Amino acid sequence: MSHRENRSSRGRPLAAILGCSGRALGGAEKSFFRDADPFGFILFARNCAEPDQVRRLVGALRNCVGRANAPILIDQEGGRVARLGPPRWRRPPPAATFARLARVDEGAAIEAARLNARLIAAELHELGITVNCAPVLDVPQPGSHAVIGDRALGESPAVVALLGRAVCEGLLDGGVLPVIKHIPGHGRALTDSHKALPVVGAARVDLEAVDFAPFKALRDMPWAMTAHVRYETLDRRAPATTSKTVIQRFIRGTIGFDGVLVSDDLSMSALGGGVGERAQAALAAGCDVVLHCNGMRAEMEEVAAYASPLDDAAQARLHRAEAIRAPPKPFERNGALARLRVLMEGMVVP
Repeated sequence: MSHRENRSSRGRPLAAILGCSGRALGGAEKSFFRDADPFGFILFARNCAEPDQVRRLVGALRNCVGRANAPILIDQEGGRVARLGPPRWRRPPPAATFARLARVDEGAAIEAARLNARLIAAELHELGITVNCAPVLDVPQPGSHAVIGDRALGESPAVVALLGRAVCEGLLDGGVLPVIKHIPGHGRALTDSHKALPVVGAARVDLEAVDFAPFKALRDMPWAMTAHVRYETLDRRAPATTSKTVIQRFIRGTIGFDGVLVSDDLSMSALGGGVGERAQAALAAGCDVVLHCNGMRAEMEEVAAYASPLDDAAQARLHRAEAIRAPPKPFERNGALARLRVLMEGMVVP
């Protein structure tokens, strides 16, 4: 039985979130998405020119799979990781801005982080985007690679957890689901996982005290994204994304996260084998959904050939997550912008 027949017979979408190539869908791309039936989609800067165009693209993607609530994801962290930017959209500050503010006024930092996330959510909701791959809960360690850098919300687990919750609350208030990442922690990596597999040798006790801590504090959030990192003291053979031990024993167990677990991008060079094999391994290890971002058709076809439909546990988690997403709360954008400026302009960092 083909995957297409299997999905059709069970009535379940493919356990995958896919990218698309440009600002509009061509006929062949529409046909592929209709046939593959991915659970959702992710947008990048290449897909976003102006608001009406993005709304049309979002509608076209959902039409392909016939689900009006199919999740549409984006990475709108702020700073250097922002798929929407000027002149059409506000450029949010990097997460480290709020970490610096927290050194002098923790309360102001929490308020600013929440307001900034609420402003992001307002823009995403207007476009039909329902899931934001933020906040980063990684805790950078001395000497670690700059791939996290100013994307981090602080240098201590406690501050990262406080500001991370503020970001999540701001997004949820705006009708957008947050994705905490990169679980169980990317902060010790000495290598950029986009280019190679980071290997972390820290003792388990240190990982639990530092790296796991913000994720454990926010384990009630609806979505989390895995780290393409191999932790020698947790699993010597496989990175977290494809490690049943890391996912079942530590992410689901020690950390206690029982929300939707999505892989980081399968097309990153940290993972070995073809993208189809990566998808199969991630789902077998316990990811609920796999993520493929670059929009390259041949790779997406391979993912579709190897991935499986959503299983019962994944469907239950996805339904719980969607139940959390509510219509945006009342919000006055200009007032929020003014208040955020006051908080940030008053920042004096020693």
